[in-house]
Parts: sequence; structure tokens; C-alpha cells
Amino acid sequence: MNERTTPLEKRFDKLGPKVAEALKRRHFEAFYCPTGQEAVEQVLSLIPAGDTVSWGGSATLAQLGIIEKVKETNPVIDRATAATPEEGQELMRKALLCGTYLMSSNAISEDGQLYNIDGNGNRVAALIYGPKSVIVVAGMNKVTKTIEDACVRARSIAAPINAQRFQNDNPCTVTGTCADCLSKTSICASMVRTRICRPAGKIKVVLVGEELGF
Repeated sequence: MNERTTPLEKRFDKLGPKVAEALKRRHFEAFYCPTGQEAVEQVLSLIPAGDTVSWGGSATLAQLGIIEKVKETNPVIDRATAATPEEGQELMRKALLCGTYLMSSNAISEDGQLYNIDGNGNRVAALIYGPKSVIVVAGMNKVTKTIEDACVRARSIAAPINAQRFQNDNPCTVTGTCADCLSKTSICASMVRTRICRPAGKIKVVLVGEELGF
């Protein structure tokens, strides 16, 4: 591995292991990987052979190419294959009973708590209950000082960017910041703070020393 010398890389490498330890104290399994390549290898090692795998929408997973690699090794539930919206909804329901569920997190506080916003609710539902194992992959750019900062990041940074990505007709697509709207197409329907992992070890967090996702 090439030596990591930039100020941002050095910061991530100093903070990342500390956040991983904070997550462990809250009963998550947690890993810090300096590079995306190491993170992909770590994620794949956490997926049992034969497990059916599904995932929530995630720019981070797409950037790392994890989904394509999983499709080569495991059976998957992929809502992108749905021919109709109704079939897509059914696949999302089936995903809640998969063996391993992959996702990212909108924000993670330095003391080891996850904060997520969801429009449909399928991603946070899987995080809370259903799949045997959940693997959360997040770039260190998503780490905030406090859980309050995590909420602000999720609502004022992640949500407006994702609204632009989905081309939703929401106030934040116009202004670039949260308006606490009640739009039918709002992606901020459910907001979930995960302060401990139960059962212990169900949620595995892979922190990556790179800027990934939103």
C-alpha cells in the first residue's frame, strides 16, 4: 500500500480506529480500512458463502464496486431487476429476510452512533430488524463530532444531495438545504438513531479512510 501522506489521509487514519473502538463499545463489530480496496476485501470476508444478499440504495457501495463483486459470489435480491413498481416493493420486502444486507450510513458520530434518514423506510427497517447480518460501509467524511452533528449532516448535506440525485421535486432541490418540508416526495420520512447494536455483532461497520458517498 502506498504511504498515506495527505493531511486528510492522516486525519482519517488517526480518527478512524478511535471511531471503530467507540462502535465496539456499543456492541457493533467495527473495522477501519484506510483504502477502498481494503474495505472491499473486508466486506467480502464478512459475507458467509451461500448467504442471500440484498442492499439499500448507496452511492458508497456503487463507488466501491461492492455490489458487482457480491453478484459474482452470492445469490442476491436486486430490486433493480423488477419489471414493475409492485414487483420492486415485493423485492424490498423479501430483502428484509435476507442473510446479509449491505448499506451505508448518512452519518456516524465519533462516539459510535449511527444516524440515518430514509424515504421508503426499507433501508432503516433492515438496519433495525430482519436480516441476519447488516454490513454498513461508510467513508470517514460521514463521521461527525456528536450525534446532534450527525442529524444536521444527514438532513442538511446528505438528504439535499440525494434529493438532487433522485430528481425529487422538493424544496431542498431548489435551495440546497433542508426546509423541514412535508412534500409527498420527501426522502426524510424516517429518521433513525442507532445508539447500540442489538443483538451484539449483528451490525458490522466498515469505516473507510476515503471520501465516499454523500
